Order: sequence, then C-alpha cells, then structure tokens
Amino acid sequence: MSDMKAVVRQGYDAVSERYRGQHDDSGPYAEWLEALRERIPVGGSVLDVGCGCGVPVARDLVRGGHQVTGVDISEEQIRRARAFVPSAEFVRADASEAEWPDASFDAVVCLYVLFHLPLSEQGDLLKKTARWLRPGGWLLLLTGRDALESRVEGWLGSDAPMVWSQADAATYRAHLDAAGLEVVEQVDVRDFLPGSTDVHSLFWAREPSRRP
Repeated sequence: MSDMKAVVRQGYDAVSERYRGQHDDSGPYAEWLEALRERIPVGGSVLDVGCGCGVPVARDLVRGGHQVTGVDISEEQIRRARAFVPSAEFVRADASEAEWPDASFDAVVCLYVLFHLPLSEQGDLLKKTARWLRPGGWLLLLTGRDALESRVEGWLGSDAPMVWSQADAATYRAHLDAAGLEVVEQVDVRDFLPGSTDVHSLFWAREPSRRP
C-alpha cells in the first residue's frame, strides 16, 4: 500500500463518526440517487466505490429495492457500514486492486473517492469500472474540477492527516473516453463539507455497447 493510501485509510478510520452518522440526511446525494434509480432496472445491482459507512448511498439504494455492494479502504468505515446497512454486501479493500467479473453491475457509484488515489491509478480504475458495467449501465462519478495536490493535518478535528491528488475535469473526461464510456452529462457541484469552497465535477457516463 502506498503512503498516500495508508494516510487515507487511517484518516477515515479516525474521522468516520465525525464524517457521517447513521441517520444523517442524504443532502445533495438525494437528487443524484433518485436520478440513478430512474436510469437502472428495478432491483438492479449497484457497486458503491468508496462506500464509507454506507450512508447515504448504500442505505438509500437498499431502501429503494436495489442490490448493493460497497468497497472501501477503511476498516472502520466498513465495520459501520455492515452495522448500518446489513442487507448490503461490503468489502474492505483498495478499490484499485478489487476485482469483479465483467458486466456485474447495472451501475457504479464513485463519489468523493477518486482523488484519494494516486493520479497514476485513477484512469486504470475507470477502465475497470467500465468492464464491471453491464451493457447500457451507468457510472455516477464525482471528480475534482481543477488539478491540485493537497494535504491537511488534523483533518476534521482529528489527529489524522488527509491527502488529495486530482487532475482537472478535462483529464477525467479523457479517462472516461479512453475507458469506452459515453459521457452524457457533466456539471459542477460545490463540496458539502462545512467551510469548504471546493468545486467538483459530477459525471454521468454510460456503457454504450449492446453486448448480448
């Protein structure tokens, strides 16, 4: 595991309860998840990459009747996710190293996580994501809008640091094109964390093939 990934894992272990509670509302996720449910089959299968404690993505999708698999690098986040959303399946793993068979999911959700990976791994993860999607499946992806690398100490009032590494939105769009995904929509969204002025890019991308 790279030093960056170790910092991310330890950081989320440290701030899990401060970052998200079991009964927190869905905030901006609510609109995105409602739009996702309209795009995928009833009861469809969804992979939540960087699932955190399972709130709100896995929780809300399970309530909507979907089959959800979550993956996260943080042991504490996965422990809480299993307690909060027991009917979903959660895997503690580095998403860039995780594997699922091709065409396993009707949708993949990847929000606020790609920029916690080294830049060199981000495009490869999106290529894997494209393979995991069924024909016509959807990727809901949030990335950085502007290129930056950042580290903070005492993240969210804890004793742990946190790191980010992101390209610009044009680079992520190029990664999606290289993965064979069709970008249907791209919008800018503001970060939800209190005091943050960051702006991110939200992509809706589709697996366009018509494999039998």
